[in-house]
Amino acid sequence: MTRIPDVTVTVIVYNDADRLPRAVASLRRQTHENIEIVISDDHSTDNTPAVARRLAAEDDRITYLRLPENSGGCSAPRNRALDIARAPYLMFLDSDDELPERAVESLLAAHREREVDFTMGAVERIRVDTGRTSTWMPHLVAEHRTVDGIEAEPALFFEHLSTSKMYRREFLDRNDLRFPEGIHYEDQLFSAQAYCLARAFTVIPDPVYRWYIAPYEAAESASISNQRHKLSNVRDRIHVQRLIDDFLLTSGHAAVREAKDYKFLKHDFRMYAGDLPFRDEEWLTAFADIVNPYLAELSPGAYARLPRAERVVLQLVRDNRLAEAQLAARGLGHGVAPRETSMDAAGRVYWGGRLPESDRSRAELDLTDQGLDSRPFPSAQFRHEITRIERGPGATVDLTIRTYDPGLRLPVGPQVATLLLAPGRRRMKTPFRLDPVRPGVFEGRAHLDLTLAPLPLNGFEGTRHPVLQLTSGPLRNTSLLLAPLTFPTLRARIDYHSGATPHEVTVEPEARASGRLQLRWTPVGVTAKLIRPLARRAGAKAGARVRRAAGLVASVVR
Repeated sequence: MTRIPDVTVTVIVYNDADRLPRAVASLRRQTHENIEIVISDDHSTDNTPAVARRLAAEDDRITYLRLPENSGGCSAPRNRALDIARAPYLMFLDSDDELPERAVESLLAAHREREVDFTMGAVERIRVDTGRTSTWMPHLVAEHRTVDGIEAEPALFFEHLSTSKMYRREFLDRNDLRFPEGIHYEDQLFSAQAYCLARAFTVIPDPVYRWYIAPYEAAESASISNQRHKLSNVRDRIHVQRLIDDFLLTSGHAAVREAKDYKFLKHDFRMYAGDLPFRDEEWLTAFADIVNPYLAELSPGAYARLPRAERVVLQLVRDNRLAEAQLAARGLGHGVAPRETSMDAAGRVYWGGRLPESDRSRAELDLTDQGLDSRPFPSAQFRHEITRIERGPGATVDLTIRTYDPGLRLPVGPQVATLLLAPGRRRMKTPFRLDPVRPGVFEGRAHLDLTLAPLPLNGFEGTRHPVLQLTSGPLRNTSLLLAPLTFPTLRARIDYHSGATPHEVTVEPEARASGRLQLRWTPVGVTAKLIRPLARRAGAKAGARVRRAAGLVASVVR
């Protein structure tokens, strides 16, 4: 007699023969063994079918399902697997991710402690380029609790992943809830519907999903979520938001609309906002044409919950002041000042060199409460921009830097500034002079000698971004240093420590986020072949041995 599985886990795959075995292996390692594994193949054209059949032959818990044609998304392979799933509980896994070993056990235990429609847990995010691990939306999964409907905790709209949850099959069937086919961002619609239809769901802090993030994957091979450079991506995201809005209205959940709007502004739009500085004028114009009609429909209360810096970017987009929106976007999350401000007759201060024309714009661009002229000096807002980069002799770089001080915090006359750079534990300090150009604007030239960077004896491999420090008496202000978004990459080989630890140093523009000046150290020669491998093998406890080895190499080189 065939045993009925407790849980069916569907693994969706398309042309991912290399990573599919890792995903399936994570299921075969589950501490709760009575599971069914359905590999749902969206008509792959690579070696995926052979790999899937081999995996199915190795474990009788595995079923291989192949769609007759490619659907172009995640919904159809999930839905076809749902049709044949035998278990009373269901989970979903993407072929490039994994489940932690206790994921099924933990979520199933939460179902058995109280009858709920689904359970959900923490998602581990792993950067494939650095190996760094973090938790997705950690504040939402910090404590074990049962939520009696989304109205009780609408902030959970932010956790829109379908893969972090275990659903009761009866709940999905009772509500005829399936993944919407033929659209992108299906998880957002499916999860919003699940939240609204569920009478109760349980949240646990245990890790239940391992999500691998490849932020610098080639644009055309990146996941749909990471293809923000495509205007079709913008249209798809707006389309699914409208579908969610319609569902909230027709299902009687209009009361959570503001929370859902806030989630869109804070999460979805915020991702595009960070990309704005790197887009051309044609793209920006098309982007504004797509998003502005939808932005006009969102709740004023959702805008009011955002930090002022994000509201400024949104309003500049809505006002089609797109070049200024790019400037504002470069400071998001870093407290960067505007280049200039304007003031009305009542003494209120606004972003930019001209007064806003509408009541809405005045409300959103009002910086008066930001205290540009009054906040404590360590947190004062300046804007430091590199306007010119020139290669000097050897491994030196000359930077022309312009500082904007719209709050007039700096006294009249020359200022002493310092570039700070720390490739390792010790900081390199490069002082230079900023001379006044006009009120609130200073300019100076810094000579950066990279041979003086205090690299540790065991070398350094990584990226650093210089910051600029100003002083006012005993007080210091350390702020971001923005670079031109494009300039020729500069490279130099530097034989640190008398040749014991050679490195190649690259000076380049940061191609994402705020667009800072980026310096990258790559070990070469004896550093790459001997010192760094020794350091990695020895680990932190062997630091003294590494230093002795580096010193020995240095003595030989001399």
